[in-house]
Amino acid sequence: MAGEAGTFDIRKSIKETLNNLSPSGFRKILRLIEKLDPDVVLSDGYYTGILAAQKRKVPVYFIGHQFNMEEFFWKKGLFAGIAGIFVKRFYNYVFSSVDGIIVPDYPLPYSVNRKNFTISRAVNDNIFFSGPLIRCRYQEAGEKAFKRPNVLSTIGAFGYRAAVFRNVLEAAKLDPSIYYTFISGPEIDPEQFSKVPENVEFTGFTENPFPYYKGSDLVITAGGHGTIMESLAFGLPILSFPDEKHAEQENNASVLEEAGYGKRMSYLTPPEVILACIREIFEDENYSKKTRRLMELAEVLDGPAAVRKFLEEKHRG
Repeated sequence: MAGEAGTFDIRKSIKETLNNLSPSGFRKILRLIEKLDPDVVLSDGYYTGILAAQKRKVPVYFIGHQFNMEEFFWKKGLFAGIAGIFVKRFYNYVFSSVDGIIVPDYPLPYSVNRKNFTISRAVNDNIFFSGPLIRCRYQEAGEKAFKRPNVLSTIGAFGYRAAVFRNVLEAAKLDPSIYYTFISGPEIDPEQFSKVPENVEFTGFTENPFPYYKGSDLVITAGGHGTIMESLAFGLPILSFPDEKHAEQENNASVLEEAGYGKRMSYLTPPEVILACIREIFEDENYSKKTRRLMELAEVLDGPAAVRKFLEEKHRG
């Protein structure tokens, strides 16, 4: 993805995607499939892999949470509009040609991606909602010993999200009784922020965020599906700051608010309002009750095990 100032840029993103395509990629994947001789290929949107598996007549399943990609192209000019038409046709072909579709989200009515799930069983009648696919289950995770209540901010994957980062930091200064942990990405240097209050801790980047989730009471993040699934699977309400003009993230954030799992925020939300939203979520137990229910559901569904069982039942023998 590409963008600036918190806005998703479809033109730049298309160009970067095209630039990253390798002419030899298809042949390389064909050789890999021939070498490994898999029983099943599972692809998370790597369409070269899907086409290569079909070429080798290996069963292939698409796993993903975004099915209305044409929304990215709406009202973005003639070039984007034409591109959107071809993209929709291509994706519909992919969705209809694979052996099945696995959605790594809660089954309806709890799905966060419900506004992004636009395909029907007329396109593919083998659709399976597995539950969240995360690397660590709640009961298996360690726990950071933070002072409570603790707000975990994961904003920082893109440099242009620094504006939200600063606003959350300013919100932290307004109430020292609420503690904050910032998992800042590689594009944000904590040294650039002066007068960091005592109730704020910077951790830099971590490959294992789950002890941080388990030791926190609320997550501040963008609108990406993966982090949202991790947060809800650990029972945490969310303040979501979706990238502007990023249809998928905006839809995810809207569902969070409508379902009572958190609030949809904006890059224009000032520190005072951020703090008010944090306090509201802490004071209104309905938020935590709903997200705890999702934590319990994630444990029961056990997404990774469910996917394995689904594929084994389809391809026994």
